[in-house]
Amino acid sequence: MRPGDPSPAVSSVTLTYEDGTVRVAGAAAAGVDPDGLPGVETDARSDARRAPAHRYREIRDALRDRGRDVDDRVLDLPPLPPLDSGYTLREYQRDALEAWEANDRRGVLELPTGSGKTVIALAAIAAAGTPALVVVPTVDLLEQWHRELSATFDVPVGRLGGGEQTVEALTVATYDSAYLRADELGDRFGLLVLDEVHHLGGEGYRDIARLFAAPARLGLTATFERPDGAHEAVAELVGPVVYDLDPDDLAGDHLADYEVRRIEVELSGAERERYEEAQGTFVDYVRDAGIRFTSGSDYQELVKRSGNDPRAREALLAKQRAREVMMNADAKLDRLGRILDRHRGERVIVFTAHTALVYRISERFLIPAITAETGTEERRETLSRFREGTYSRVVAANVLDEGVDVPEASVGVILSGSGSEREFTQRLGRILRPGADGAKTATLYELVTNETAEERVAQRRR
Repeated sequence: MRPGDPSPAVSSVTLTYEDGTVRVAGAAAAGVDPDGLPGVETDARSDARRAPAHRYREIRDALRDRGRDVDDRVLDLPPLPPLDSGYTLREYQRDALEAWEANDRRGVLELPTGSGKTVIALAAIAAAGTPALVVVPTVDLLEQWHRELSATFDVPVGRLGGGEQTVEALTVATYDSAYLRADELGDRFGLLVLDEVHHLGGEGYRDIARLFAAPARLGLTATFERPDGAHEAVAELVGPVVYDLDPDDLAGDHLADYEVRRIEVELSGAERERYEEAQGTFVDYVRDAGIRFTSGSDYQELVKRSGNDPRAREALLAKQRAREVMMNADAKLDRLGRILDRHRGERVIVFTAHTALVYRISERFLIPAITAETGTEERRETLSRFREGTYSRVVAANVLDEGVDVPEASVGVILSGSGSEREFTQRLGRILRPGADGAKTATLYELVTNETAEERVAQRRR
């Protein structure tokens, strides 16, 4: 080429979406090493260059930073009119939204139950002005979000889950439905809103975030960190925690004032004998086996050994028997009766870890019960009557820990549970929504069996 000749035209790089991946074509002709682009690898089946769809924005931005033209065909977004959520955000809600915006519309908001995470998300959807998919863990939340989106925005709202499969520019889906249709719908949305985003840490559900190309991502949770460390994968796929508050930050102003009361109960003589015998069998084995139980992997080691070691299996069964004795102590039911008497006229949720205990409580105190065995319609009817005040008490085994809106509940009773901080925070959150007059004070009772392993469990979750 002689001096003064025009520079040869540089080809553009073409990006397309295919089955949960971004295909990169023409990079070499454009003078770009495709292997140097984020996440791009050679597909051995077709010799094409591809990357997981979630790397789309990084690839696009990397090409633009290098001054390359990009023929971007990744997103096939349906038209969406201007949106306005109509909400006036509280100061901390505004701060949370601005923190997400400042991080290029990626990241997680970690805020207490009742603080208005949904309101912030609706404002984020309006601000982004792009088709959005809201992903939720339960059908109850699917219906709540569908109502909120339909009431807030004057556009059709799709629904994936709960027996319906409709796709619109604004759509709400269960995690299961989003997972099953991710490669098909991964180019249809510019924004992913992931409610209870800690669920995304599950290995299968991660594909939701991997297979969607949506550049904007918003995670919502009251408790981001997972004991298994999977929150690190969530941060990689959605973004880091960009704004966080805990219940104490908002209590009294935007959430109900609250107190946590720990009540110790005693095992009866017969219960103590059964507990000590079972716990002794368990402790003897783990001591002899040198298992320290400093992490979840130690418990998995015991489970693994139980497959071919009769003593390990007996230790596991003994641990389960001891747990059932301490968590289902008769004295807990006696004390529960006193708590229910003290809070007559208030709305009370009783939390347990065991279905059998739920039914004992339901029968003894004539309280409606909700367990994993409860049918969908029966659960909805029970919760509807609880919200409207027809029922003033409800007892549940784990299933009310998240995704239930009960603004008037002011008393919670934990009869049994795990050592999970998330579980404790979620149960507390069920009673923290402020009352209509703003003067509500919430009380969470923890009933703990004295001189048992439950004391350590309660300490861990606190």
